[in-house]
Amino acid sequence: MDKKNVNAYLALAVVCIVWGTTYFAMRIGVATFPAFLFSGIRQVIAGVLMMAFLLLTGQKLVISRRDITRQFVAGTLMIALGNGVVGWAERYIPSGLAALIVSIMPVYVVIIGYVAGTDRKAINIHLIIGLLLGCIGVGLIFRDNLADLANPNYLYGVLAAFFACFCWAAGTVYTKHRPSAAKTLVNVAFQLTSGGIMLLLASVFLDDYSQLATVTSDSLWALAYLILFGSLASYGCFLYALKHLPPGLASVYAYVNPFIALLLGYFFLHERLTWTTAFALIVTLGGVFFINRSYQPKVNK
Repeated sequence: MDKKNVNAYLALAVVCIVWGTTYFAMRIGVATFPAFLFSGIRQVIAGVLMMAFLLLTGQKLVISRRDITRQFVAGTLMIALGNGVVGWAERYIPSGLAALIVSIMPVYVVIIGYVAGTDRKAINIHLIIGLLLGCIGVGLIFRDNLADLANPNYLYGVLAAFFACFCWAAGTVYTKHRPSAAKTLVNVAFQLTSGGIMLLLASVFLDDYSQLATVTSDSLWALAYLILFGSLASYGCFLYALKHLPPGLASVYAYVNPFIALLLGYFFLHERLTWTTAFALIVTLGGVFFINRSYQPKVNK
């Protein structure tokens, strides 16, 4: 394994751990803060800070018009429609459930890649088993929360989380197959900023600004954490891993995140954790094992 692969796996490990905590932080943040405004401020500040860092360290923000357009599309799909909508969904559903729903994302990645004709060679028995286990895991999630779906707000939150998951997966495939010639951190800065701007625009039409009168210090601390770690540190790691690893493998963090999110939600937010939910997590983690196997190169004996 060469150095780039080692660094890519380390970057993926950072994403698996840190992004697992972001569901917990978002739940705290949007509890008293308008959801789209919260996410928009987070991403725009993170993007501007990234640009400032690059300039202060003597690096140039060199990027072509074509690549700016590509980062705008990726930022809209992953940052605005993906991450931002999940934040809104967490106003109505537990953070652990949101993370479990997003764990289906690798299934979307493979399906979108196959339909688009960009990753058909990756289909094999291990991948099929992994996808099936992921789908079974989602079925178990619904079984454990079926009664709650009678609540309209809860149902909207669940549907929004699935929609956000699909958009993030689409952005993942798009980014992998529409690469930018610019440096990774430059791409991060433009994706965060463009996605954040789209969220701020959405906030004007979708948020209730009267909530700003009740914003707590916990929400502000959550915002600071998400800017520094959830956006700046881990998003750069994600794009690096995506660049050097197969898209299906780079997306497996979505299976690890729920484990961290569920535990944090259970211990600190008193969210429900049942045996069915735990089994759903085990099944989806089994899915990630087979998806990993499907992307390992065959060794000739």
